[in-house]
Amino acid sequence: MKSSPPKTRSCGARRAKVTAFDRDLQALIDDMLETMRAAPGVGLAAPQVGVSQRVIVIDLPEDEEVYGPGAGETHIVVNPEIVKAAREMVDGTEGCLSIPGYAGTVERAESVKVRGQDRHGKPVRIKAEGWLARVFQHEIDHLDGVLFIDRASAVWRVDEGSGGRPDAPGDRRSGGGILSARRYALKTAPSGLEGAVLVCSDCRATVRG
Repeated sequence: MKSSPPKTRSCGARRAKVTAFDRDLQALIDDMLETMRAAPGVGLAAPQVGVSQRVIVIDLPEDEEVYGPGAGETHIVVNPEIVKAAREMVDGTEGCLSIPGYAGTVERAESVKVRGQDRHGKPVRIKAEGWLARVFQHEIDHLDGVLFIDRASAVWRVDEGSGGRPDAPGDRRSGGGILSARRYALKTAPSGLEGAVLVCSDCRATVRG
């Protein structure tokens, strides 16, 4: 199943650039970190908690075997933008807090360079590769109103809590997703999702298989 963004989906709008690094922003970031870790997830964008601003948080578990070079890193980036992306593209499996219960195969750049600001407004530059690069691309997409299903070559329903271990991120067979590399396992083949209805929790729009 491959989906394109519905014209009526409100999350298709580009999010507003942050200009005030005040207490409200600090509270938002703290809330996002708490929400992401409770999910559990490895990345979250402000629109996913109902705030239309360009803020993302990323927190990879300390498991280098699964998450690669970015394992154990936490990133808080305000007004992030990808300034350079590798030509090499790799397939990987992603999931999303906005569309729980589904995963898909998404092609992403193997590495990216990200520019933005930290939570206090100080400029930051981050070079990410492998799994960390995938999470950055996934979360920045949210800020531009793009969900992983809009880029996926296949989407399928997954079974929660199976305990299955995915292959290493970056491998074309890799499992897991932006929710968590261990949270989901394949339940049905992609072809078995024809006619399914996916609901975006960012804006409550539906996308049909």
